[in-house]
Amino acid sequence: MSTHITRDPIYNAVAPDDFAAMLDSARYGNRTDAFDAIISGTHDHFWDPLNPAYLDFSSPFDLENEMLMPRENFPELMSAVADKLTEKQQIKLANESVRWSLSGILHGEQGALSLSASLCHILLDPGAQEYASNQTREEARHVTAFSRYIQVRWGSPYPVGEALGGLLKELVGAEEVYKKLVGMQMLIEGLAMGAFAGFHSKTTDPLLKRLTQLVMTDEAFHHKFGKIWADRTIPNLSKEEHNLVEDWAASCFETVLFNLMNIRQKQVIYKQFDLEWEWVRDACREVFTDKDRRNSLKESTNIFRVLVKTLLKSGIITDRTRGKYSHWIDMDEIDAESEDMVGYAIADEGIEFLKGINQGRKVIGQK
Repeated sequence: MSTHITRDPIYNAVAPDDFAAMLDSARYGNRTDAFDAIISGTHDHFWDPLNPAYLDFSSPFDLENEMLMPRENFPELMSAVADKLTEKQQIKLANESVRWSLSGILHGEQGALSLSASLCHILLDPGAQEYASNQTREEARHVTAFSRYIQVRWGSPYPVGEALGGLLKELVGAEEVYKKLVGMQMLIEGLAMGAFAGFHSKTTDPLLKRLTQLVMTDEAFHHKFGKIWADRTIPNLSKEEHNLVEDWAASCFETVLFNLMNIRQKQVIYKQFDLEWEWVRDACREVFTDKDRRNSLKESTNIFRVLVKTLLKSGIITDRTRGKYSHWIDMDEIDAESEDMVGYAIADEGIEFLKGINQGRKVIGQK
């Protein structure tokens, strides 16, 4: 299985249906300790999305009269689109846009759950396998939490967008370990950390603020798992192998940059207001230019900036592809920054909050 580009035996893998390899007696004694720290730290960020001590889904929010995020977060409301809508309709469009974004996050969490589970079927090292199963459990609670939030605020999520759905299907179905780890632990988790940090810092809904913080306590560890892979793999790749990984990552970046927040992807929202998505696109282009896009990418919580920083600090981006990113992002600025990722501080605060709750935690139904 040379396409896995394995440079460290802890990432050795077999075909998904090769269960016989898992029963090899010698395999059990070859367990890495590389992931022990993040596995053992699991209890520090335990949380139960169905326990109101962690998240109270009964807390109200007036979706009809209050925006979940600031008005400036929605290009449509900065354009001629707003002139066609009443104030109540503008609030609804903004909140439906949040619903659309959170639905994408929910689908992304399901992708992370399925991908982590798929790693359990192919990773030979018991330590790597244990970590993957641990992450699977944590992604499952994210699916539960975002499902419940969307349910109490809107009733149901939007269908997955074409661009995101295609990328998730590619990652979950990929046979190459590097695509699963770079794609999910770096690309998707990098996007997620930026998105969660943005929601946490700007939302007016205390429930959403707490939800994103709790999810970040998990995602920070998932992000570190990808960093361990990069540290052990990237420096040892041949030039041809590095080019393969680098080009694939750049291709994925361009896919999400130009499609993830694309107006066409959101046309399901505009139909509710009898707006043609092509007209909305043109109206937004008048007020949100490439220059504005580049300026937005300067924000530390911008999802694409967080993603690029992840790839750059992991050694995946070189001068070969740097230009694809520098057209949008100040790469020299990111170079000068530390390896700390946006959201780590928020996650640390969340862990302290969880420690306080978990000291006296009781299981639901326990007296």
